[in-house]
Amino acid sequence: MSETIKIDDKMINLGQFLKHANIISSGGMAKPFLLDYKIWVNDELENRRGRKLYHGDTIKIEEFGTYTIKAITDGE
Repeated sequence: MSETIKIDDKMINLGQFLKHANIISSGGMAKPFLLDYKIWVNDELENRRGRKLYHGDTIKIEEFGTYTIKAITDGE
């Protein structure tokens, strides 16, 4: 089952996503986290904290689960 992570903008980078989803407690932890855990974005292995994530992207993190990005529109 996938957890939905809502964002207020069109895009969020992977490092920001990890903090926004409460996987890490600060942005400075993103680089070491990416060295310790395998992360797939849309089924492609990813290790760049600056990777841009958009509405509908799926992020799988070993030992944490699967997440889907949802961009919030003004009407929601």
